[in-house]
Amino acid sequence: MSIFQYSAVDNKGQTVKDRIEASSSDDAIAKIRSLGRFPTNVKEVHIRRKAGETPDTTSTPAKKRREISFSIGGVKSKELTTFTRQLSTLQDAGLPIIRGLKILASQMKKGLLKKTTLKVIEDVEGGNTFSGALAKHPRVFDKLYVNIVKAGEISGALDIILQRLADFREKTERLVRKIISAMIYPTVVMVVAISILIGLMIFIIPNFAKIFEELNLELPTPTRMLITFSTILKTHWMFIPAVPFSAFILYKILGKIKKTRLIIDKTKFKLPIFGAIINKSTVSRFSRTLATLTSSGVPILDALTNVKDAAGNAAMAQAIQNIHDSIRGGETITKPLRASKICDEMVVNMVEVGEETGELDKMLTKVADNYDDEVDRAVEAMVSLIEPMMIVFLGGAVGFIVIAMFVPLIKLMQGIGG
Repeated sequence: MSIFQYSAVDNKGQTVKDRIEASSSDDAIAKIRSLGRFPTNVKEVHIRRKAGETPDTTSTPAKKRREISFSIGGVKSKELTTFTRQLSTLQDAGLPIIRGLKILASQMKKGLLKKTTLKVIEDVEGGNTFSGALAKHPRVFDKLYVNIVKAGEISGALDIILQRLADFREKTERLVRKIISAMIYPTVVMVVAISILIGLMIFIIPNFAKIFEELNLELPTPTRMLITFSTILKTHWMFIPAVPFSAFILYKILGKIKKTRLIIDKTKFKLPIFGAIINKSTVSRFSRTLATLTSSGVPILDALTNVKDAAGNAAMAQAIQNIHDSIRGGETITKPLRASKICDEMVVNMVEVGEETGELDKMLTKVADNYDDEVDRAVEAMVSLIEPMMIVFLGGAVGFIVIAMFVPLIKLMQGIGG
């Protein structure tokens, strides 16, 4: 009989290092597995033992190292999506959840997600469920995330559920990135253009105003208006950053009031150019979130409650609450969805077909995919429309300034020539 030193993972996901007596390497592996451990390294060692001494086959878990980290801010959406994708891959490979979390935590940089993952590991080792441990950290894992994971635990298909959750997050992020990337160019151009106009008003126009005052010219109305506006802007320049900041703060305050938030969010759907994009992206988010939850085995009423929390729009949240109440009363999704007038008739009809055929999740996924494509086209159309609008705006602004400044000079030159 020989002595084999081994490293293994026990049923709790902890690393165990020990020795075992066996006739061969295969025999050692078989004995280790019979102890409920998964061997990762088995090596024969040569040691001297006293007669009658037997090796200790009791497990001694490796000492846990508590890592202390300090974090500022939250967790980026992309970082959490990557974590979900990697964890789903480890689950699909058959690793215990604790072992998978430990592997991910060891690869993470210091920050809130790593600190939270280590706490989740401790809670799961302490006997909590994975979803229960996640629920203790709402700053990182929202209700939607937790409930999808809980559905995976109940169904026994956590690996599949995590894959669906990762797919859902990736598609949502892809849509947001497309909208943001499309808006970068027109936003930068508009900011630069407005900055140039403000510079003209503060530094150039006052010089013309002094010249006109010294020459005692009678100024036309457009010139007087421009000089007045320039004077106000120069003497009260501090209001330039204060106005948008105050508007943002006011928007946030009104957004905290339920009634005004509902009015604001309904108004968003009616905005020119932007309204269609906001509407389609909201419906897409609703459809994909509900499809992900229902396909993961979450009961429809619980799914709707989670979708309502993740709607991001008070008008959509109100429609979802009406759908929830309708289903609880024994009715269908279709009627309150049509009454909300947020979704067009095509979406309502697809949802109705999904209810009748029992494939609501598939229909909702198709709706989400279709609306994602429509959002892409709407964003492209908006960008192509914004560019000529900016050209017209800048041309009109510069033209007005030139005319307002040079008309008095032209009259002066004509007077001198006469």
